[in-house]
Amino acid sequence: MIACFAVAACLLAPSGSGAGRARPPVSLVAAPAHVALAGAARQVVTLTSTGTRPVVVEVVRAGYGLDLRGRPRILAHRRSWISVRPRRVAIAPGGHATLVVASSPPRRSEPGDHSELVLLTTRPLRTAALSVRMRLGLVVVVRVPGRIVRRLDVARVRLRRRLQVLVVNRGNVSETVARRCFTVTVRRSSRVLARLHPSPRMILPHTLGLFLFPLRHPATGRLRVGVALSPGPPCPRPRARAFVLRL
Repeated sequence: MIACFAVAACLLAPSGSGAGRARPPVSLVAAPAHVALAGAARQVVTLTSTGTRPVVVEVVRAGYGLDLRGRPRILAHRRSWISVRPRRVAIAPGGHATLVVASSPPRRSEPGDHSELVLLTTRPLRTAALSVRMRLGLVVVVRVPGRIVRRLDVARVRLRRRLQVLVVNRGNVSETVARRCFTVTVRRSSRVLARLHPSPRMILPHTLGLFLFPLRHPATGRLRVGVALSPGPPCPRPRARAFVLRL
């Protein structure tokens, strides 16, 4: 799971032959990049400033989601299960600061994974008449103990320029759809036209993921599309479904 991503950044290096070697004025790294908390727990996150200027980092919580193609989204903030202290830190160039991320899920919470986003935003910095600012999103996953359900199903297959396979995560944990756990076989009569595997992707609990495959196909006729899919890795016995597409 890619748990730390750049939400927005404006890092401008000067032009010229030395631009490739110049350090940006603002640069921030968070470690660990993935915060996973089991129930009520805490994790220390270290922020490192690798830029040339001092920075002040402000911490804000937000909701987290993925769109149909697996791209991270900042969602409206709901009731939060996590706290972050301190909420603001100042870091010198090359220096470090630490944050403590703690989780406190309410009683009778649904078992499984619950994701939130911690936004780490530097204050605007004026340099060379430009405003430089950086924002990182740190994904925090709180796993509530209880019965874990892992189930991926194929909701729909259709052909619109590319082959589209819509997958639903009916389980209660985030699933990485691995190449070797997801096979799409396209046949016309008994002839195999293609055997396709997706790039690895994450699907959050109770959400959908859309997978697109390039496919050369005849103008008319009937195609049979078989989909074998299982959570993983490792890949247990896959759930297989067949779809008929009439062109």
